[in-house]
Amino acid sequence: MDGGICCHIDLHPVTKSFPSPGVSFLQPPPHGPDVSRISVTNAPDGQLGNCSGNEQSTSKHLKDIHMKDGTFYVTSLIIPKQEATSNSCQALNEEEIYSIQNEESLYPIGWIHTHPSQSCFMSSIDLHTQYTYQVMVPEAVGIVLAPSDESRQYGIFRLSDPDGMNIIKECQERGFHLHKAPANGTPIYEDCPNIIFNPNLRLEIHDLR
Repeated sequence: MDGGICCHIDLHPVTKSFPSPGVSFLQPPPHGPDVSRISVTNAPDGQLGNCSGNEQSTSKHLKDIHMKDGTFYVTSLIIPKQEATSNSCQALNEEEIYSIQNEESLYPIGWIHTHPSQSCFMSSIDLHTQYTYQVMVPEAVGIVLAPSDESRQYGIFRLSDPDGMNIIKECQERGFHLHKAPANGTPIYEDCPNIIFNPNLRLEIHDLR
């Protein structure tokens, strides 16, 4: 995450059973502090709005290979083929994601997407996407990268449980729309606590684009 760090990345083809081979990046552990806690603050407390304008978004899937002592370790990032509009992004050929996941015994624990020209928040569509991950794995996270947001360039979010989860579960709307706030005044989504960044862990990136 820090600028000015140069490290070597090995590249090798991904030769899986799916039709379209991609490229796999193997990121060796850089030198640095052992662990550091990611600070995520100043998130909008459930303030949702439509995502519009030149908002070409990219989506990526975080995959985890194992769990140890009650802690998930992120070891792989899968970037699927995708198509985007000015305010949306759709993953394509998702069977390629599942093929890598199955062959390497990976477990999905979250996803990443960008808001290139918008602020750092979870849109209504983002909340529905997050629900599909979090309903399967309660610890799943949604990461938003917002490089043009001067106040906050990234956020690590989850739906509040049970309030936010119940609202999205019952919502049948599609596209950009507003959600009612929980009756008890809690936010529909929140910052994820207990996120630790360890620069000494190796990360493998599967770029299928």
